[in-house]
Amino acid sequence: MTAAVELAAFVGAATVDSALSRAAESGRFAEGDLPAIVAHHTATAAETGLVVADESHSAQPGTAAWAGFGSTSAEASS
Repeated sequence: MTAAVELAAFVGAATVDSALSRAAESGRFAEGDLPAIVAHHTATAAETGLVVADESHSAQPGTAAWAGFGSTSAEASS
């Protein structure tokens, strides 16, 4: 926790609080993990146009095209 308090003096308490939440979710509490998480999130937060992959941004219209994948011609026609 001392390292988290010291890091908060540089990047802000909200940033460290968010990084601690991420660390807890992923079980990452080794030495250097918290600064690495903060560095990653501060570097990627500045990127514009960042799209999070979810169903509204999917390139796949559905799975119906894969329905016959792996079946033989005889199985597909029955």
